[in-house]
Amino acid sequence: MAIGLLLGAAGLPRAAAAEERLLVFAAASLKNALDKVSGAYQATTGQRVVVSYAGSSALARQIEQGAPADIFISADRDWMGWLSERGLIDRQSETALLGNRLVLVAPSGSGLAVEIAPGFDLSTLLAGGRLAVANTDAVPAGRYARAALETLGLWSSVSGELAQAENVRAALALVSTGEAPLGIVYKTDANADTSVRILDTFAETAHPPIVYPAAILSGSENPGAAALMEFLRGDTARSIFEAEGFEVLRKQGG
Repeated sequence: MAIGLLLGAAGLPRAAAAEERLLVFAAASLKNALDKVSGAYQATTGQRVVVSYAGSSALARQIEQGAPADIFISADRDWMGWLSERGLIDRQSETALLGNRLVLVAPSGSGLAVEIAPGFDLSTLLAGGRLAVANTDAVPAGRYARAALETLGLWSSVSGELAQAENVRAALALVSTGEAPLGIVYKTDANADTSVRILDTFAETAHPPIVYPAAILSGSENPGAAALMEFLRGDTARSIFEAEGFEVLRKQGG
């Protein structure tokens, strides 16, 4: 399930598509914030921005297959690196844009009280239900979740009790609708959904740093891509990202 997948110009020659709009491929967890940022950019510049949201893995594979995107924002460094190895991004444009945190969530009506600690009895807390996570083999949020569970010594006890979703927003939906009693998602996603509540936050040392890199794709012929990248690092975007709970990472190189 891709969220808000808008590829209306994908069938056009790249030069014609470049004149029509900027196409951004972005991790599903960015939807609320990036919708606001792209709206602010359009209001400021008049440049139309179309954003396609899905799991970073799915988007990276679409780019490899020739999808005519201009900018890619991944939820981890791995998928950006995967594209870089294939010569599909402008390496000079790559920047570490945002940071996030990983949280354990339950439906808003849940009475559970949980403190995340090594060896805590997560399997018992599930009470026969499933732990909602993004795909732990491919999707960044799922990879971070698996790393945290392994660090805490919990992976072997819950790996058979997972409800794995295509992206982190789909995992969140399993909890918000009550289909899963617990889930591991980004803090920003949990903050955006009043149907869930955060039980506790995973220590940052429990998993690799959560970093969202952004880069212009090497095949982009849209001259507006660089300006949008600069806007993503500017004060207007910063205030939006921070309001949505993201950490804006310090710009490198000045």
